[in-house]
Amino acid sequence: MEKALINTIIEQTDIMFSNMTITLYTCNLNAIICEMPIWKHLYHTLHSLDQWFINPEIYDEPAFHKENLNSLDIKSDTSLTREELIKYFDGIKIKINKYLNELTDDMLYEKPEKCEYTRLALVLGQYRHFMCHIGIINSSTISETGKWPRVNGLLNKNAGNEYFE
Repeated sequence: MEKALINTIIEQTDIMFSNMTITLYTCNLNAIICEMPIWKHLYHTLHSLDQWFINPEIYDEPAFHKENLNSLDIKSDTSLTREELIKYFDGIKIKINKYLNELTDDMLYEKPEKCEYTRLALVLGQYRHFMCHIGIINSSTISETGKWPRVNGLLNKNAGNEYFE
């Protein structure tokens, strides 16, 4: 039961999660990018992670979800607070960490039930999507504040509790 690849995925996922934490605490939720507030960009990103990291075909919407709340093409009548987004994110982290801890390397090549993509494709697709949106949101913060939100990586996985470089 080999887990070398899974352990790397767990490490990279932890880094990705730490970058989202920084983004959640440094962004202006009401700033607008492409006619949508940042909170909606954040929810879109988190919702995609929640749905697509494990198996998009067997997925339950969060209890607070409303139709098109995750869409960046359709405006919403409601909004989400930082606290709501953080709570949702915390739940996603628990779910994904549990999932990853149950996987072996061989399982990465398998397709989850009813899904056309392998587990590895789902994970890599979410890394791409997630970090793209973090970059977009962070660019708004940089433009607005003149400060660069810290981005963790291999060389600075746990750079401390400072949110800005």
